[in-house]
Amino acid sequence: MDFLWRKVSEKEQESIKKEAKEILDKFSKSLEKVESKIKETKGVQRDRQLREESKAQRDKGFKKLFLKNVPKSEDDYVMAEKGAWKK
Repeated sequence: MDFLWRKVSEKEQESIKKEAKEILDKFSKSLEKVESKIKETKGVQRDRQLREESKAQRDKGFKKLFLKNVPKSEDDYVMAEKGAWKK
């Protein structure tokens, strides 16, 4: 299996670079053609962009339960580090 690797001369390197550039240029031109055909949409258009506020029902035990699961909680504060709870 001597075909897996061989030393490439500088002439072959230049040839490979030139061929790669031609392939990339051809590919980018093809992408430009496709891109011009695609209709660009940004986001979703709705009649109403914002929803109306509503009165949420509060669960009286949620805060106590949440703070019970928080490591080293002091009073009503949560001390957290990014990724610290993933262990």
